[in-house]
Amino acid sequence: MADDNPRQSCLRALQQWESSRTFADDVLHRTLEGSRLTTVNRAFVTEAFYGVIRNRSLLDFVIERFRPSKLDGRTRLVLQLGLYQLYKMRVAPHAAVYETVNLAGPARSLVNAILRKAINQKDAVLSDVQNAPAYIRWSHPEFLYSRWSEEHGSGAAEGLCQWNNEPAKIYVRTNQLRSTKEALLENADGAKPSSLHADCLEVDHLPGNWIAAGVVYVQDPSTLLACEVLDPRPGEKVLDACAAPGGKTGYLAQLMANSGSVLACDYEPSRLARLRENLARLGVRNTTVMKVDWLQDSPSLPDTGFDAVLLDVPCTNTGVIRRRTDVRWRLTPDDFRRMPKLQTRIAENVVPYLRSGGRMVYSTCSVEPEENEQVVANIGESIPRLRLISTKSILPTRDGMDGAFVALFSKD
Repeated sequence: MADDNPRQSCLRALQQWESSRTFADDVLHRTLEGSRLTTVNRAFVTEAFYGVIRNRSLLDFVIERFRPSKLDGRTRLVLQLGLYQLYKMRVAPHAAVYETVNLAGPARSLVNAILRKAINQKDAVLSDVQNAPAYIRWSHPEFLYSRWSEEHGSGAAEGLCQWNNEPAKIYVRTNQLRSTKEALLENADGAKPSSLHADCLEVDHLPGNWIAAGVVYVQDPSTLLACEVLDPRPGEKVLDACAAPGGKTGYLAQLMANSGSVLACDYEPSRLARLRENLARLGVRNTTVMKVDWLQDSPSLPDTGFDAVLLDVPCTNTGVIRRRTDVRWRLTPDDFRRMPKLQTRIAENVVPYLRSGGRMVYSTCSVEPEENEQVVANIGESIPRLRLISTKSILPTRDGMDGAFVALFSKD
């Protein structure tokens, strides 16, 4: 039976996220979709679910002050949920304790005692938090904070962790294939033009009919850079090599005025289905969707000689941790050795489909030099016909939006 208890729903979502590799966004979507929660309670579940994940190390630091010995996984999640309400949400303490203790089962007495101590000693706890290492205060894996400190310095690393721990703003790109920014602003409360990009709006609450009508696409302004550097022109033949879920593909079609042709490729069937749905809703008419595995030695495409190629490769996503809250907890040190090899191999298999004189953009949403400058160097060494034209990067703490990297190549 579907839950109508918001804390129970949140706890179950946290258990599902922690016990699987499913992304937090997908877990929350399924949780809310199958519930009988009111609008207010859905908002509570959303904030508490992301908040517990976002502040995981901080909450564990508080728990260990009162319970240094080992806890079972479920009890730890119950305590994290209770402490998040007490320290980060505007929830009456008595309500937070009462409702959370009711979730604790056999650990009721323990949970009740820890939460009440957390209330009584809150000032002392917060003082200890201020003296804790930055990776605990801002809840990041220690290895990730350490690598950023080595690359950028400790102050910049802490600034990036702090940025990542703030809820992300909601931006939408105006889909000019269906509407204009002026028309949208006439009929939307809480929406305003973004100073970050002329096509983007910042919204407090996303009007549901905007998505259904295809007049906008939820998209951080940083994601538009790769398409603009590629500069696809009406009438050209373009390959979007790693296209799902379709935000960049839709923008390519807009820049091309829905003329010419775009071949949009991806590998996972579920991602291809989402890609097709998004493009149809956006009114994209110049695009063909195809399943392609770029890690094969010789992927089979129906055409060659593309004028332009967008290669937005899979990456560690360290530039979008603010938006994808759980990414930090899914990463391991090995990912930063593994991803550059995969990214370089994909580039090597894509380039043969680019015509002589054509251009290619390599892009990531990573802030890691291994996936950006290092891969660009690898491509230059392994594909001598490619000539690097320029690179651009976006750093969240410098530019006020998600992190991204773009390299423009020309093929001799």
